[in-house]
Amino acid sequence: MAAPHAPHPDTARHLRAFTLIEMLVVMTLIALLLTLAVPRYFTALDNGRGRVQAQNLATLRDAIDKFYADQGHYPEALDELVSKRYLRQIPLDPVSESANWVVVAPGDSAQGRVYDVQPAPKAASAAMEGN
Repeated sequence: MAAPHAPHPDTARHLRAFTLIEMLVVMTLIALLLTLAVPRYFTALDNGRGRVQAQNLATLRDAIDKFYADQGHYPEALDELVSKRYLRQIPLDPVSESANWVVVAPGDSAQGRVYDVQPAPKAASAAMEGN
């Protein structure tokens, strides 16, 4: 009986490895999939920030309304909502990533200084971060 032939070393190496063309095709497919997925991911992040901002505004406005109902006047500053325990802390604006809210004063200044809040404009937020 003849001894079985061992595969040639070059043949065994070619069976176990990928060629350069196969690697390029796989990398091209991965890059193509990423060009579709990454923009959607960042769009979803921006939409999420907008929703959180709207929720934080609703929370602040609700706390201001409760303060007015209890105290008979509006707070002098947003920090007063925290000190009198209407809020645990001033929520961050997820768009500007800071607690910089634009405070709207009531028509009658004797009623306090914080009637409403609005998000800080993006240009003002960027300027404040630069300081």
